[in-house]
Formats: sequence, structure tokens, C-alpha cells
Amino acid sequence: MQAAPARIRRESGPVAADFTIDQRWSAYSPEEHARWDALTARMMRLLPGRASAAFLKATESLSLSEGGIPDLERLSDRLEARTGWRVVGVPGLVPDEVFFDHLANRRFPAGCFIRDEDEMDYIEEPDIFHDVFGHVPLLADPAYAAFIQAYGEGGLRALKIGRLTELARLYWHTIEFGLVREAEGLRIFGAGIMSSPSETVFALEDPSPNRIEFDLERVMRTEYRIDDRQQTYFVIESFEALLEAAMADFGPLYARLADGAALRPGEIAVGDRVLHRGTMAAFGAKAA
Repeated sequence: MQAAPARIRRESGPVAADFTIDQRWSAYSPEEHARWDALTARMMRLLPGRASAAFLKATESLSLSEGGIPDLERLSDRLEARTGWRVVGVPGLVPDEVFFDHLANRRFPAGCFIRDEDEMDYIEEPDIFHDVFGHVPLLADPAYAAFIQAYGEGGLRALKIGRLTELARLYWHTIEFGLVREAEGLRIFGAGIMSSPSETVFALEDPSPNRIEFDLERVMRTEYRIDDRQQTYFVIESFEALLEAAMADFGPLYARLADGAALRPGEIAVGDRVLHRGTMAAFGAKAA
């Protein structure tokens, strides 16, 4: 079977040595702005009562739902005033070292293209809606912002000692698909969920996936899939607790992880603090 032709995305213009680009905000078409508005409106109907309070507060204070694709310079000015972070445009996925260096210096790299009309429900590569709507709001929270910076610093160290696989699992199970316990119940904070209407409901309300309390070593031993919804969601107590875990010395942890023992995505392990044992019904044969 012949492979489908690659998507043609918007022209990025010159790429700097750190892989940043000019967003070229004025070049977005009315149709592209309308796509952002449709995606934002759909998610804002779903997220109240499901997203973390910090996320919902920041979408308002950062004016992410005011209309049209945000201008990254103006958005960065508002964000920098709160936590010192800026959002920088990039042409797509960037090398690991570049990505970690940006995070370590409080710069969040965001793709500048927006998905096509036929990708509104699912897109394989991160676009500006995923990167900005999904990731940026929580960078206005001081504890979460410090955690992302610590993750970037940890990533630079992990590259040098060959532990990137384990560190990537931490990113996936928290930054992309994490849940947090709040006074009103479990809430979403992972950007991969925030930008997916179906997973927003699935992560909290479907009986299929496991929901397990966060443990750093457990998370870093747990494999994940990128082609389906999550079989296990990990629940943190707070962003402060997540930051505390990230600030620990990872040296002894990496030594324990060196045995290579990994847990499957839907596996329940001895010692897990299970909040909900999933039925795995939604995954069918994939969970076997």
C-alpha cells in the first residue's frame, strides 16, 4: 500500500540555532483562527468540573479563549509577568537537548501550525492548540512552572547518562496525561487530555482505565502507548508535591531503574495505591 503523502503545513520561515522561529501571527487565515475558536469552545464546554482549578483560572487570566490563535509575544508578556516563562515558536518537534534547554530556561517551545479541518478530533503531531491551550495555562501556576523547569534541567542530565527512556515516562504520565486530586475530586492537568474531547471524559469517568496514586519510581517504570487512550492514569496530590518529587536526587533512583524492569501500561503492581482498578473493557484485545 502506498504511504499517504505528508501534510503540507504553514511555512515557518528562517529557523534559528535554537530551533525557534517567528510565529508569523499576521499570516494566519480567518479559517485557521476559526479552527482555534471551534476547538477552544468545544473544550471549554467540557472542562469545567473536570479540569484542575489552576488550569481553568489561567485560561481566563491569560486570555486564551478571547478569540483566534494567540499571538505568542503578547501571551508571553502576560505569562512572564506571572512566573517568568515565555512561549517560543518552533517548526515542530525539536531535538531532545534543545527541548530540555528551553524548559530549563523557562521557555516553552510551541508548534505554530494549527491542525487541518479533518484533524479536529485527533492529530498525531502536536500543533499550536495542543501546545498552547493544553500546556501553557498551568505555566502560570508557580509550583507547576518550577516543576517544568526542573524537568528540563533533569532532562539535560538524563541525556548525558542515558536515562531518557525513564524520564520520558515521567513526562508522559504527568505533563501529558496526569490527574490531580482536588477538594472536589479528581481533576485533569495533563495537556494530552486537555486537548482531547474524548479523553477528557474517558480519563475521569470511564471504568476501563486504572487510576493509581502517583509514585515517582512506579511512574518511571511504566510503559505507555501513543496509539490509544491511556490504560493507567496517575494521580498526584498537588503541584507542590510533584515539584518536591522532581527536586529529589535522581541518582539512586536511576541506579534502581538500571535493572530495566518495566511495567506494562495497564498492569497493577505490588504496592500500588489503587484508587480505581480498571475493567480494561474499552481496550479489548489491545490490553491482553
